[in-house]
Amino acid sequence: MSDEERFKKAIKNIKNNYKQIERSKVNQLYLEQDLHPTTIGTAREEIWGEIFEGLIPKKFVVERSVFLIDAKDNVSLEADLVIMDEMYTPYIFRYGSIKFIPIEAVAAVIQCKSTSVDKKSLGEWAESIKILRTSERAVARLATMFSTGPVLTQPSTRPILILCALKTEISNELEELFDIVLLAVKKGKSDIEDSYIDVRFNKEFDNLLKWFEALNFNNIDKTEDVWKKIHNADKAKKRLGGMKLEEFQVNDKNGKNISLLSFNLQFNQLLMLINNPMLFPHQDYAKLFQECEEE
Repeated sequence: MSDEERFKKAIKNIKNNYKQIERSKVNQLYLEQDLHPTTIGTAREEIWGEIFEGLIPKKFVVERSVFLIDAKDNVSLEADLVIMDEMYTPYIFRYGSIKFIPIEAVAAVIQCKSTSVDKKSLGEWAESIKILRTSERAVARLATMFSTGPVLTQPSTRPILILCALKTEISNELEELFDIVLLAVKKGKSDIEDSYIDVRFNKEFDNLLKWFEALNFNNIDKTEDVWKKIHNADKAKKRLGGMKLEEFQVNDKNGKNISLLSFNLQFNQLLMLINNPMLFPHQDYAKLFQECEEE
C-alpha cells in the first residue's frame, strides 16, 4: 500500500468512526427508563458530557451541576454542564458535588433537556447566565510585563450558551436564547442510519467577526473604539468577517453532513476565539465576600 493510499484509508476510517460514535451516542440518549425519570435524565447529562469531553482540548474540563458566580453580586441558576479552563482560575467553592465557578473561567455553559422543553424556564436560566459580568480588576505577571487588566482583544467575555435536547421540534424563539442547539435525532427504533445529531447555530452570528465580538466584547456598546486600539485590526476584521462556520462542515461521499466531525471543528474554532480565560480578579472576589459578611 502506497503512502497516498494509507493516508486516504486513514481519513476514510476517521470519518466513518465519527459517524459510528455519533450514532452510538444518540442511541444511548434514547435508552428508555420510564420508572425513574430523574435517573435517566442524569444519565443523559453524562452522555452529553462524554460527547464534549471527546471533543475539547485537555486544557478544558467539563464540570457537572455548577453554579456560576461573578464579583458583581450575581449568581446563576444551576447549569447541567460547564466547560471551563481551570489552569489559572480557582474555584470559588468546590466540595464534592457542590461547585461555584467564577464567570471569568467559563468558556461554555450547557443545559440538557429530554423531550420536555419549557421556553419560560429555559429563558430564565439563560438570562441568569447572561447577566453575569467579568471583572477588569486583575493583576498577573506575563513574560515581559505585568498585566493590570484585560487584554485589548478580550475586555469582557461571556460563555457560549448551548442547549442539548432530544426534542426535534425547537421553535425559533427558543433557538434565539442559545448560541448552539444540539438535537439528538432518532428516526425509528431499529434503523441506526437515521440516528444523528442536528447542530444548529444562532443565525444572528453569520460570520466569525460577529462571534468574536459577542464572546469577547460582551456588553460593550462602542466596539469600534475598542477595535481602534488593536494592532492589525482592519486585517483581522476582514478575515473574520469573511469566515462562516458553514465552511467548516465535512460531508461524506453522499453529501451528507458528518455532524459530530463538523461540530468538532466548528466548536473548537469558537473556543479558539476565546482562547484563554479572563485573568482572575482575586481582589474583587475578596471584596465581595467581605462586604456580604458585614451586612
